[in-house]
Amino acid sequence: MAYAVKEIFATLQGEGAHSGRASVFCRFAGCNLWSGREADRAEAVCRFCDTDFVGGERFADAETLAEAIARCWRGGPAQRYVVITGGEPLLQVDAPLIEALHRRDFTIAVETNGTIEAPAGIDWICVSPKAGAAFRQRQGHELKLVFPQDALDPASFETCDFRHFFLQPMDGPDRARNTEATVAYCLAHPHWRLSVQTHKMIGIP
Repeated sequence: MAYAVKEIFATLQGEGAHSGRASVFCRFAGCNLWSGREADRAEAVCRFCDTDFVGGERFADAETLAEAIARCWRGGPAQRYVVITGGEPLLQVDAPLIEALHRRDFTIAVETNGTIEAPAGIDWICVSPKAGAAFRQRQGHELKLVFPQDALDPASFETCDFRHFFLQPMDGPDRARNTEATVAYCLAHPHWRLSVQTHKMIGIP
């Protein structure tokens, strides 16, 4: 299988339970909730995406992609950590890629919108549900809900099987107001913890 990848880069994880952890990010091209084209944003299921996932490079097979990811790792052989994201990465992530990364001693994390069930073998699953979209991946390690979203009540997710529950203020022109609302919600509902995009604050990818 060939893989369409927007970019691969070394950085620190900026969000959630692994915030601050050295990582290689592999951002897949394509999403099932938005084309990535500004002309289509108004009609998209997810209209607030802040990520460019259009274009990039094609990798012919899992070994070639896994090797490209391994070349980006800046640390030693231990604690290798890759974050597979998008777009929607589960449109492409499959068993051969998971096996190829594990052979290179990577712990594999995925960031998904939850509309597609994750294949076996992924070590850390972060699900970020979107209003108006199917919600099929109902278990994992962290649920990260961008807040607020119309018609999406955080309480409706509290019975799902996740280790961590994060609310993340929606970015954009109303970020300050959204942050205030998220803090207030977490104070009133301690089932949830605040997640902030620290990479944006310190100016790293």
